Amino acid sequence: MDSPADADAVRVDTEALGRQLLGTWAEARLASRKLAGRPEMQRIEGQSKEEHRERVFGQLKLLVEDGQVLRAFPSAQGGKDDHGGNIAGFEELVSADPSLQIKSGVQWGLFAAAILHLGTEYHHEAFLPGAMNLDVPGAFAMTEIGHGSDVASVATTATYDEATQEFVINTPFRAAWKEFLGNAAVHGTAATVFAQLITKGVNHGVHALYVPIRDESGEFLPGVGGEDDGLKGGLNGIDNGRLHFSDVRVPRVNLLNRYGDVAEDGTYSSPIASPGRRFFTMLGTLVQGRVSLDGAATAASAMGLAIAITYGSQRRQFTAGSDTDEEVILDYQRHQRRLLPLLATTYAATFAHDEFLVKFDSVFSGKADSDADREDLETLAAALKPLSTWHALDTLQEAREACGGAGFMASNRLVGLRADLDVFVTFEGDNNVLLQLVAKRLLTDYSKKFAKADPAALARLVASQAADRAYHGSGLRSLAQTVADFGSTARSVDHLRDENSQRELLTDRVETMIAGVAGALREARHMSKADAAAAFNAQQNELIEAARAHGELLQWEAFTRALSTWDESTDPGTTQVLTWLRDLFGLGLIEKHAAWYLINGRLSPQRAQSLTAYIDRLLTRIRPHAVDLVDAFGYGPEHLRAPIASGIEQERQDEARAYYAEQRSSGTAPLDEKVLAKQAAKAAKAAAAASAPSKKQQGKPSAKPSRPTATAAAK
Repeated sequence: MDSPADADAVRVDTEALGRQLLGTWAEARLASRKLAGRPEMQRIEGQSKEEHRERVFGQLKLLVEDGQVLRAFPSAQGGKDDHGGNIAGFEELVSADPSLQIKSGVQWGLFAAAILHLGTEYHHEAFLPGAMNLDVPGAFAMTEIGHGSDVASVATTATYDEATQEFVINTPFRAAWKEFLGNAAVHGTAATVFAQLITKGVNHGVHALYVPIRDESGEFLPGVGGEDDGLKGGLNGIDNGRLHFSDVRVPRVNLLNRYGDVAEDGTYSSPIASPGRRFFTMLGTLVQGRVSLDGAATAASAMGLAIAITYGSQRRQFTAGSDTDEEVILDYQRHQRRLLPLLATTYAATFAHDEFLVKFDSVFSGKADSDADREDLETLAAALKPLSTWHALDTLQEAREACGGAGFMASNRLVGLRADLDVFVTFEGDNNVLLQLVAKRLLTDYSKKFAKADPAALARLVASQAADRAYHGSGLRSLAQTVADFGSTARSVDHLRDENSQRELLTDRVETMIAGVAGALREARHMSKADAAAAFNAQQNELIEAARAHGELLQWEAFTRALSTWDESTDPGTTQVLTWLRDLFGLGLIEKHAAWYLINGRLSPQRAQSLTAYIDRLLTRIRPHAVDLVDAFGYGPEHLRAPIASGIEQERQDEARAYYAEQRSSGTAPLDEKVLAKQAAKAAKAAAAASAPSKKQQGKPSAKPSRPTATAAAK
């Protein structure tokens, strides 16, 4: 299908596609969207910080009444042990108000989840019911102002006192204060506090304790202090604050002791002998925060694009191809370049998130709960959450700009959504730090391949790498591509749109980057600690880029697997459009990193040039289906709540066009000065041509000119 007319003939089954986009837990998502569509659950623009906080807190109570937010908890406490459905439902609350989604995540996804996953039966019976039914609003006191993403180095201490069988909690200096905690400023009456556990003079690393922080009147308990974080750049429906502790005592049994316990005499024990592995196991149980951020960010991207593409398909500007009708702005190539690649990425992120959620559910339900499964889940979370949250900010900003001044109006949601999601990129782990975790895993997996290799095998590896560098670096591969394509752009395009070719290019970039870093760090293990750290630091940017490329590959593969579920024989239209969209995503990644592919000899200049040309053709093909593709996300007017996406712009444009058409047909339209000027110029040219002597006359001798009169001279 090479022409726009061919693309117009294709039809998308929006209903079927919408069902696929809902993913594995479609019913949970639909139930949550129904709840989010209720006016009492939605944000009121322009409220003060205090009003917004109280509204969101009241909405939490409505969530308890609805019961959906309790899916993940044990049936003994009134839950359904449905971990995947629980997260799917949480994510959809972003359409009501991101503050509601995050505050509910603080209460049930962090505070209550810490009790559930780090505590034992005693804690489930003693503390979990109050956390679930909101009798005890809670804070998740992990982050410190001096140690954000470096949780292992938090400075808060919990020292065991054998005489009283209590833990004594202290924040010994200002940098140890717990910071940015939801529910800490106003509503929280207890907190799960993460601290260095010290008993018998030995520090056993970070553990969590259940700590009451306020009394029934809302006053801090003795030894507990705190401050309000005040107005933030977004999410002002959440009462973020800071907490500090001075000799605060809690009973020994308040230690959430699933992975580490202290006996009455102060003896420490743990089912996990390795302190490092114990720490990462404890933190791994709380991965659901990253899972939900990935899904909520993707949902926000979908809403932003639904608003911007709907508006762009109706808004008209400039009479580029007509004397009377203005053009729909989504028909402009630049507008398509701004929005349609973001749409393709959002589809890829949606499909990748559903697979991520399935993995999460299998681990937390116990279906696949080995150490390897948990490590895979952690790596997946660290790879996808950065990509989706960065993408959400880019998408909402571009959507805002693409809607012009209308996009800047708070009533159209885009600026508010972007402000609220801004913190997602540093929330639950700074994105760059998370990608370092992914890179280290990739390096570890790479090194494991050769850990037991004999010298001959290693020699062959070195030789093959040298040959690989010689082949790619010398331009031989580029030359081979040029020869294979015979100078034909069509042959270049055929190669690039091939699924296996895209996979090879995307995979090759990840593997080559990791191999390069591994080679650069090969001798680091023989260096001093300082020199090894310096060597690693010198490769940090390359490592993060490799991890990001790995995450992009995961998204492309998820999109490709989702595409494979469509049957071309029964639904050729949807299959074709999704193929174009997948190609736009994959080829867009290759275009974005074209410099790398050219420098490293993976693409010939001709293929790189044809890449951009083919992407422009894909945009033209996808354009007729853009509205169907955003409609398939399934967000109705009650979720978008943006006047410019409600059809009002179409009404305005239709009214304007009808007005001018009636004027033209009735002859009452005022004359355009520019048209008059053109008519006058045309008439003057015609008069000049008529008065000019003919060629026949030009050959005859002219008569003797008469003396001009004064009147003629004046003329």
